[in-house]
Amino acid sequence: MILIKLGGSVITDKREYRRFNREAVSRLCREIRESGKEVVVVHGAGSFGHVLAKKHALNDGYRDPEQIPAVAQVCYDVRDLSGMVVAELNAAGIPSVSVPPGSCMVMDDRSLVMDRQEVILRFIGKGIVPVMFGDVVMDRALGFAILSGDQIMERLAEFIDFEKVIFVSDIDGLYDCDPKSNRDAALYETVTMETLECVDAGSSVDDVTGGVAEKMRWMLRMSGHGRECMLINGNVPGRLRSALMGEETVCTRAVGGLS
Repeated sequence: MILIKLGGSVITDKREYRRFNREAVSRLCREIRESGKEVVVVHGAGSFGHVLAKKHALNDGYRDPEQIPAVAQVCYDVRDLSGMVVAELNAAGIPSVSVPPGSCMVMDDRSLVMDRQEVILRFIGKGIVPVMFGDVVMDRALGFAILSGDQIMERLAEFIDFEKVIFVSDIDGLYDCDPKSNRDAALYETVTMETLECVDAGSSVDDVTGGVAEKMRWMLRMSGHGRECMLINGNVPGRLRSALMGEETVCTRAVGGLS
């Protein structure tokens, strides 16, 4: 079984509130279907979550009552986005169901408390793909906080023995600097914890849950025990299918864990 993260930068336009990239998502879902692999899907919130979350500082936790309407709107928006992703998966012939994290999970000072794995495992057992996503989640210490898709990925990898984890983004992998602003940026084919210490973690798009270097740290956490963990460009047709099939493709692989 393979764990896939469909990044918000691919499935939405992060510069425009609630802009869904239906064509890209449809193609990616077809590539998953063509691979024939069993998968679990997590997706980012993109412009359905980050715009209002940043504007109202939702990741800082509860500060004042004026944040509450924004919490409700973000929860509505990311569920709407997840419904769109699930619709494309089902249309591609992949039986899927949205599992909103904020409805069944809590956090404690931004640490995810995930003690209801049974629902997820039972969906998988019946051949139904559970689809989770970045969400606003109630937090025991802060009132509420942003739960990123990357956090969900790490926790899923703790109780499901995934053979491979694939992060789908809008760049070919990890570079030594931002490739969107520097033509001389060099792609790392593999990355270790030592590599990250030399990387410019700047991002060309604001993201309340961290940039590419932070994403690589999440990948390194999941790369132990022989598990393959890779970052690919989902905007290039065929790359997700190739990654799923174990074929050679342009990417960055995380190796060696955090030790």
